Amino acid sequence: MAARRQNHYRGKTLEELQKLSLEEVVEFLPSRQRRSITRPNYWNHERNKLLKKLREAKKAKEEGKEIIVKTHIRDFVVLPEFVGLKVDIHDGKGYETIELTLDKIGNYFAEYAHPRKLVRHSAPGIGATRSSMYVPLK
Repeated sequence: MAARRQNHYRGKTLEELQKLSLEEVVEFLPSRQRRSITRPNYWNHERNKLLKKLREAKKAKEEGKEIIVKTHIRDFVVLPEFVGLKVDIHDGKGYETIELTLDKIGNYFAEYAHPRKLVRHSAPGIGATRSSMYVPLK
């Protein structure tokens, strides 16, 4: 049996989720995210500023302009109203561009911009060790 692509989040379509208010959307989120969003100190000045920028980017996208929002806030929960937007999330060194899709609803930004990269060592460079000083150059 072929796998079908899911166009639902917890039994609701994207259009249905986007019509809901923030308080109604919170009921569909996992418990960890629901608890963090409902705390009064979650919506501080920085998160409200990011929320405003994301809503401006959404309005600009409806007008045909593509705006990528840059942020250092990694513990922001992806909400249904931002599906389709692109966000640059800081990973400690640079920014990773992430497109917010239906399957990312309810997750934190940090889950998509990993701060630690897998180190892949190759051959030592010239002068890295005493024996590598005599490796002929290409």
